[in-house]
Amino acid sequence: MGFTDHLALATLNFSTLPDQLVNGLLLGAIYALMALGYTMVYGILRLINFAHGEVYMLGAYISLFASYMLGYGSASAVGANPNPIMSPHTVLAVGLVMIVIGLAGGIAGLKIPKLPALVKAVGWMLVVIGVLAVFVGKFQPQALNLVIMLLASMFICSIVGIVIERFAYRPMRAHSRIASLITAIGVSMLIQNGGALFLPNSPPPSISEDVNPYRQTITMHIVPAPTALHEAVVKATPAYESTKKAFDDYIAKTGLSEFSLPPEGKKIRSDKMEAEKTYQDAKRKEDSAGVSVTLQQSRIIMLITVLVLMAGLTYLVMYTSAGRAMRAVSHDFDSAGLMGINVNSIVTFTFVVGSSLAGAGAMMIATFQGTPLTTFYGLLPGVKAFVAAVLGGIGNIPGAVLGGFLMGAAETLVIWAGYSEYKDAIAFVILIVVLLFRPGGLLGSSKVEKV
Repeated sequence: MGFTDHLALATLNFSTLPDQLVNGLLLGAIYALMALGYTMVYGILRLINFAHGEVYMLGAYISLFASYMLGYGSASAVGANPNPIMSPHTVLAVGLVMIVIGLAGGIAGLKIPKLPALVKAVGWMLVVIGVLAVFVGKFQPQALNLVIMLLASMFICSIVGIVIERFAYRPMRAHSRIASLITAIGVSMLIQNGGALFLPNSPPPSISEDVNPYRQTITMHIVPAPTALHEAVVKATPAYESTKKAFDDYIAKTGLSEFSLPPEGKKIRSDKMEAEKTYQDAKRKEDSAGVSVTLQQSRIIMLITVLVLMAGLTYLVMYTSAGRAMRAVSHDFDSAGLMGINVNSIVTFTFVVGSSLAGAGAMMIATFQGTPLTTFYGLLPGVKAFVAAVLGGIGNIPGAVLGGFLMGAAETLVIWAGYSEYKDAIAFVILIVVLLFRPGGLLGSSKVEKV
């Protein structure tokens, strides 16, 4: 190892590595949600749905409009004017009604085998949503707005998925795959550029942070710092807080600017700056000596939500009649049709599930990160999710999840290494490497197939 290699390692801040790995896990969870949409559609239609990123973009805009309806202005607005559509008690009652209706539909599906798979799936979906509504209405009423935004984004995105499949992809099913691929690219460009005609685009809007009540941070100490360093921080804290309060009180009392102070004010400012430097130095030493992870509460909620959605999808595909029908159609269209499966309904249902997952991911990223929205908002995430699906094995659901988490980890490690300008390029590097050495992906088949 040469001198430059030692210098590069020395500049890496390993104390922040756990935070970056957790950030990569959270980012990868969103990529995994989107990759599931790609891999499910490809598994059934052998089609790369390049419009999936645009469905993600529309999900973010739907969340924005839902926040407006709830009374929250743009991120630049001062304060908020919350106006919940429903009270917590109403949500609780609606949730109980949905559970009853969903159970009736699900039990009817078990008793009546000829009942369409879509009806059964909707019944159990109502049960899940009803349980969520009961939990929110009873225990977490402050999360009501977030749940409304999440459900609105998932619902509208599922409708968009139905429209795209019915009017763009279904007519091309009898044509060559290259024609379907070009159609997918055309739909993507149509939504990107056509959306600019009626969606707010300039200046880019963003969802107000006031809609998120879970902005507090939680610090988890994996390896605590030595006691002496922690005691130094505790010792320096009272002086820092008292001098800061004295300076703030002096500025408020005199109405002066901190840059035009008399000798008395300069002395107070100097004491504050000295105490702050002592505190920050002690804090920096403690942070670098121990290993800790600092997370916003909303990010933990995001990860839990993603895992619940993935678990629900796994159950749907592996243990329900709709899932069995999806697997049958993915093996052979004609044979599945001869066995009495409504192929068109199953394909539409696949688009509904994939699009709703993309909408859920878009809502969480746009709300919890507050990123500005444009009609090209889903372009790069869509490409990265596609690479994640290829990395794990296109058409393989566990592979899509694995690929999403690996993509998120790779991107955050590039940022941690100090090359944030290349964080988007890493997706294309991974794609080239996978296609060169394992075209079928990590968990996919090694069989080479023309798309």
